[in-house]
Amino acid sequence: MIEWKDFTVIFGDFLGAGDLSSLVYVLLAAVSFAVARFSLVPLLNRATERTKTQWDDILASKGVFRQLTYLVPALVLYFGVAHYPLFSEETWQRVILAYIILNAFIIQNRLLMAGHDIYRLSPFSEEHSIKPYIQLARLLVYALGAVAVISVLLDKSPWGILGGIGAMAAILILVFRDTILSLIASIQLHANDLVRRGDWIEVPECGADGDVIDIALHTVTVQNFDKTIVTIPTCKLIDDSFKNWRGMRETGGRRIKRSLLIDQTSIRFCDEEMIEKYEGIHLLKPYIKAKRKELEQADIPFGVSGGDDHLPLNHRALTNLGTFRAYIVAYLRKNLKIHQDLTIMVRQLPPTPEGIPLEVYCFYDDTDWVKYEGIQADIFDHLLAILPYFDLKVFQIPTGLDFRTLKE
Repeated sequence: MIEWKDFTVIFGDFLGAGDLSSLVYVLLAAVSFAVARFSLVPLLNRATERTKTQWDDILASKGVFRQLTYLVPALVLYFGVAHYPLFSEETWQRVILAYIILNAFIIQNRLLMAGHDIYRLSPFSEEHSIKPYIQLARLLVYALGAVAVISVLLDKSPWGILGGIGAMAAILILVFRDTILSLIASIQLHANDLVRRGDWIEVPECGADGDVIDIALHTVTVQNFDKTIVTIPTCKLIDDSFKNWRGMRETGGRRIKRSLLIDQTSIRFCDEEMIEKYEGIHLLKPYIKAKRKELEQADIPFGVSGGDDHLPLNHRALTNLGTFRAYIVAYLRKNLKIHQDLTIMVRQLPPTPEGIPLEVYCFYDDTDWVKYEGIQADIFDHLLAILPYFDLKVFQIPTGLDFRTLKE
């Protein structure tokens, strides 16, 4: 009949030592891991789903609870190091302790990722991204974890290992050159508040014209308006210039700056008939009335009294282009879609071979792109349609139809 001591001999020979205690610890470690992984973790996950807070759901999704289960069997095995075969108790202690430290740093890394996702739930995350700092912290965790594991396995002081790494600083600087440059660039971007997630930026050299969707340690990701994705090196935004449209959005108005090219041959002085016609325009009545008084007073220095001289060269007179400019200003002032607290201006630019540019400069009272294009088109549709009423013509390069008409 086989007795208990026979089992001890059989399993002891299999393990290389005559003691079943090591097997018991291994079985306990396996059972504890199975209980923790397949019972406690699902229980914690269900508990987090029932809570109203989101941070515990994020911890579960990042595998923090799942990674903790790897510490349970390690702790069980650590208390049984005196019974393990093949190596000495000190060797097993170092190996298991290195494993525990490695898992601790992995847990720390998962906590950092969870912390970043938790931070993104706050309204501050839209203005200030901490992703570059989280990535830097994760790099430090990996580096410190590697040093700690090596120091435990070799039974050496971590300061001695760090001192040896210091001797390789020049090589490390070359290896991590991009990371160091990106870190400095990220600090400058955030310290000066140059870019935030959600900003509309333009970087023509990189083909970027859209919204910033992510700011990482090495790259800034931009989704263009055609839905393409562009990744820009972080240091590129510091080295070169770029345009950020955040100020436009914060102001609440989007600039309209477009010119009408007026045919110079259509510009002339206004006669009385034209002035009376313009007085019929409600928006121009105050302007015409004020101008009549101003022109009567301006005639005195010229020595012209009343209607004695109707030659425009002998006194100041209205022009159809100047009256048209006044009409545009009055039209924009009455337009509810135009931001009245920002600049409203209609100005002449220097004449060109294509005519005189008459520039409309104002701000739409919204930042929505589609609405902005709509109101801008409405304004210039109206101005182009009423140009003939002021006896003005828009410049247009002759087309084939013009030449055929001229030939006929």
